[in-house]
Amino acid sequence: MKLIKPLLFTILSLVILIFIVVYFVLRASLPSLDNKFSTQLVMANTTIERDNIGVAKISAQSHSDAVFALGYAHGQDRLFQMDLLRRSAAGELSEIVGDIAINVDKKARFHQFRQRANKAVNNLPEGQQRLLENYAKGVNLAASEYTAKPFEYLLTSTTFTQWLPEDSLLVSYSMYLDLQGGQVERDLVNTVLVDKFGYALLDFFNMQSPYQAALDGSIIGGPRADIPSLNIESAKRPNNTDIKTGLLSFNSIAEPLDIGSNNWAVIGALTDSTSAMVSDDMHLGLRVPPIWYRAQLNYTSSGNRTTITGVSLPGTPIIIVGSNGHVAWGFTNANLDNVDWIKLNDDTKTKMVTEVIKLKDGERVLDIEMSKYGPVRTINGKRYALAWVAHQDYAVNMSIMEMAEAQNLEEAFAIAEKVRIPVQNLMLADAQGNAGWRPIGAVTARKTPTLSAIDEEHYSDLWLQQEPNLPSHINPSHGRLWTANARVISADDYPRYGDGGYAVGARGLQIRDRLFEKKSFNEQDFYSIQMDNEARFIMPWHAKLIDILSAKPDLYAKDIEILVQWKNCACTESIGYTLARRYRSTVINSLLGPIYDGIKDTDLALKTALRSIEPAIWQLLDNEAMGWLPNEFTSYNDFLFASYESTKAELVKQYDANPDTLEGLEWGNVNKLKVQHPFASQLGPLAGLLNMPEVDGFGDSYMPAVQLPKFGASQRLIVRPGNEDKGILTVPGGQSGHPLSTFYNAGFMAYAQAQNTPLLPGKSKHTIIISPKIHSTN
Repeated sequence: MKLIKPLLFTILSLVILIFIVVYFVLRASLPSLDNKFSTQLVMANTTIERDNIGVAKISAQSHSDAVFALGYAHGQDRLFQMDLLRRSAAGELSEIVGDIAINVDKKARFHQFRQRANKAVNNLPEGQQRLLENYAKGVNLAASEYTAKPFEYLLTSTTFTQWLPEDSLLVSYSMYLDLQGGQVERDLVNTVLVDKFGYALLDFFNMQSPYQAALDGSIIGGPRADIPSLNIESAKRPNNTDIKTGLLSFNSIAEPLDIGSNNWAVIGALTDSTSAMVSDDMHLGLRVPPIWYRAQLNYTSSGNRTTITGVSLPGTPIIIVGSNGHVAWGFTNANLDNVDWIKLNDDTKTKMVTEVIKLKDGERVLDIEMSKYGPVRTINGKRYALAWVAHQDYAVNMSIMEMAEAQNLEEAFAIAEKVRIPVQNLMLADAQGNAGWRPIGAVTARKTPTLSAIDEEHYSDLWLQQEPNLPSHINPSHGRLWTANARVISADDYPRYGDGGYAVGARGLQIRDRLFEKKSFNEQDFYSIQMDNEARFIMPWHAKLIDILSAKPDLYAKDIEILVQWKNCACTESIGYTLARRYRSTVINSLLGPIYDGIKDTDLALKTALRSIEPAIWQLLDNEAMGWLPNEFTSYNDFLFASYESTKAELVKQYDANPDTLEGLEWGNVNKLKVQHPFASQLGPLAGLLNMPEVDGFGDSYMPAVQLPKFGASQRLIVRPGNEDKGILTVPGGQSGHPLSTFYNAGFMAYAQAQNTPLLPGKSKHTIIISPKIHSTN
């Protein structure tokens, strides 16, 4: 007993000592935000001011000095994040995190983006090259000033290597992987499904949705596809089914995320000013630090003073979306078809390219088969070459920087013609009251998109060219424009641009309907649409579930009561929404069991082929297609009852809920927002020091208020150009990636609680003054 107290005291003292050491090591890597220095890297006095939440306001005499300062600010606040972005695109993560990333690196090396970035940077106009060089100098200067490495480098025992101009293009390529990576896999999954089940299944899975909201009002109709039959062998249940019911659980097949976002605009006649107004919330993965970095650039170009405020992407010298007082714009993923897999003939010649993936303790050699069309994958003994717009010479440039200087919609659209990014829906408003939409970015000129692989003879050399004539809509008579990843192009344009993985359309339709509920809008009206979590898409499932349970009212009286009180929304307190939402997933997953089984021997994900699955599932249910019914059931009623029981049991178990009252299954708890640092898991019980606070969820997919635990609106922007003082911009996290910075989580709770954060930077709290170093004449 006498030894225990001294031992405990010693252990406690050691723990405290470790914390003190860690704290001071971390403190040593905090950058100085109040400073004054001279350098030969700027031509005139330049300042970086930060307000109370760390928003960077940069003032310079030239664009070159402004991007140097932005690079410096990014290097101070987001150095490791930038490093991860370039490494993820280049397939170089294993070099810093080890074998855990080897498969991620292999997938990235398949595209050889490092080589493409090296080539692309040399093909840029001289002015763009110079801006990238100045940006890189700012990043490297900030990195050189660290007195201790950011903690991620300490955890990985690695160092930061010099930022190069081509690294900024790698960051752009990383967005191709984020925004079009699912499209690349989707066409290959579809090809495997065709080989296994025939083209009838592909037609069935890709029927046109009743949720259509094209900008011109066009509807793509036609007869419903026939329900394809499944042979007995393929209809056997997968081995990983629930032993009790034989059903796939609601989380067995991952749902496709609606990556790409919402935006809309109204003309000036529908606001209380002369300016049109735009709203934009880009849906991406949520993590610490957040994807975007808030900044304002002030500089002079061609004799005109430019002020552009919005979000930048660390690693690039660009304000991605925002407002310059004359025009404001936002993006959503356009989902035009920019992918072809080409089935190679047996005698088609290819060559092997060797890639060396460096590890922390060695290296791994990867051989990639290359064809004249692109890199090659072999699936089920067949070779397929990938033609993807990201691989083309016209895939990337920095022309989007010119948007900062556009004076009106016409000028902005002219600039958009030159921009090369993953193709987006550009939604734009100007101070003269004009609003317009058009695709912006790289689009192949090939004319015949498909949903699955094509024969080699059908490859078109037009893949080598950018499409010169993209559609647009400007100032519609009703004054409203909207996009949400579903089809917004006309039915006439659809055969030309195809379906690159459109969302089912429920979000876009709900947004369109909200815009026609009012005749005049202000910023708060737009924010209310962003926060709209009415569950219109789930209502048919909710009604179906109540109808099923009502056949056994005595057994399910409490469940029916909970469902009736669901509030028609993905609200934090709604248990009924949880039940209906997860019920849908279980039913879909169970009906698709044979399809899941058909591709499980590949490394492909079925979810990429399911974005348009809703009409097919309802056709199966409405027609009670017996060939699709899981083997252990003789009727759809029995199947649907079992699906509910399986869903409820798994939910109760997963969330430790009360099996009688179902307390604990409130949607806010089930869909809790969990924004985490990628290295938090390595800290065990101390992970909370890196992660954002967990917050009850309030939205979901298939509605304007998109939010899943680690996915949702990566920013929320609402602005009328010329009225930026009323603008709103919220981001799900802080400006700094340093856990001891006062800006580490600043702004997160405002985002999580749907509060308004101003677009414009506030009063300066910190200032860095950078002056040009005068050369001595001696």
